[in-house]
Amino acid sequence: MDGAVHPGPGTEIAGHHVQEMLCEGGMAVIYRLVPAAGAEPCLLKMPRLGFGSHPACYAGFDVEQMILGRIAGPQWPRLIATGEGEFGPYLILEEVTGTSLAEFAQRSPLPVDEVVRLGAALASAVHDLHRQEVVHHDIKPSHVIVRIGGQATLIDFGLAFHSQLPDLVDEESDRPLGTPAYISPEQLCGVRGDPRSDVFAIGAVLYLLATGRLPFGEPASLAGLRRRLYVDPLPPRCIRPDLPEWLQEIILHCLEIQAEARYATAAQVRHDLEHPAQVALTERGRRLTRCGPLAVAKRWLALLMAPPRALRPQAAQLALAPHVVVAVDTTYPSAALFQALRDALRRIIAGEAHWRVSCVCVLETSALTEQEDGAEIMRSLHIQRLVELHHWAQPLGLPQEHLRFHVLEGGDTADRLIEYARASHADHIIMGARGRLGLRRFLGSVSSRVAAGASCTVTVVRA
Repeated sequence: MDGAVHPGPGTEIAGHHVQEMLCEGGMAVIYRLVPAAGAEPCLLKMPRLGFGSHPACYAGFDVEQMILGRIAGPQWPRLIATGEGEFGPYLILEEVTGTSLAEFAQRSPLPVDEVVRLGAALASAVHDLHRQEVVHHDIKPSHVIVRIGGQATLIDFGLAFHSQLPDLVDEESDRPLGTPAYISPEQLCGVRGDPRSDVFAIGAVLYLLATGRLPFGEPASLAGLRRRLYVDPLPPRCIRPDLPEWLQEIILHCLEIQAEARYATAAQVRHDLEHPAQVALTERGRRLTRCGPLAVAKRWLALLMAPPRALRPQAAQLALAPHVVVAVDTTYPSAALFQALRDALRRIIAGEAHWRVSCVCVLETSALTEQEDGAEIMRSLHIQRLVELHHWAQPLGLPQEHLRFHVLEGGDTADRLIEYARASHADHIIMGARGRLGLRRFLGSVSSRVAAGASCTVTVVRA
């Protein structure tokens, strides 16, 4: 903060006292505060306003203040207070306790299961952010904190874009803004607000965690940055041959040059990381070399001739990629009800470009499973239910890469369906109204309880 006055230790700000400076970045300075009596640990954030600072520093500060004041959830720090004092404007934020993803990256390449765990947590937090109409635009390991319970928390929203707020950062800069190692191709072309830009950054983070290298290095020039517009990264399995094909498939799917060729949502990234057996392998997963010079030349020419991109509203982009959960009760099969479920599904996904369908059923425990060989019985029943779900979906004739199958074991059926839909970021649940009348009279039907408790749209069909 050249030319700026620093608040020294002991300085009082909004009832808190400055303890120490934690870090000084390119756009802001962070201090740890001694919280007021009974208050939670917190941090003080102030924009760099000294000599030579970029106008985007103050714009980014305003953007972060507006966005954190509008969004809610544990996936980002809570905004405690804002104000302006003798040292300039400030934010007081929750101090998130956990481990920075940058610390994990320092020991990369990581074991595959750790890459999956961290990547799934990151993708889940990013999708929650997108559902609140925000694109982060600066996803990188140092901007992710993994809490003790494993949940990822995103920090530093100075370059973020909110679809309902003015884009102050873009107004203050005529150059692409972001971290060179993680910035997406469309950001380099001046396009902001596309949630798939964060999907690209997730891919770069996964690449680093899995291989110990960055997919495009850390270019210092604009020309070096623009190479990613036509040159693809070295496949991860060239660096780490033991990496499974399904993980390379996911990473390179995130890193596609054209946003339309990437995962449509971060939720889809998380789902594939957590269900590798259901990842549809393509040439991406088996690739061992970069694309040849002819492909690079074609991309370069296409880039020269491409018209300006029209940005689709963020909510509309997410709406093109709905996750539909179909609850199929295979315990009491009904041909008429099964067909009604298929018809309802066809209507809902008609015209959608990047839909995903999860066919699920709940396998409840019984007296049989409490016997000595109960575990073996449960495995057999699990496989049987899985086969029944595949049989139910077969008449639909849907592409394999759009379908997922899950048997949820144990617990109350309605509770398990609600929890699965929440954890998998479902946008829609389709289920039948079938049920035994005697039990429904006393306990309430499963469908009515799901409709009342789910956080997404629920369609209940009858035969």
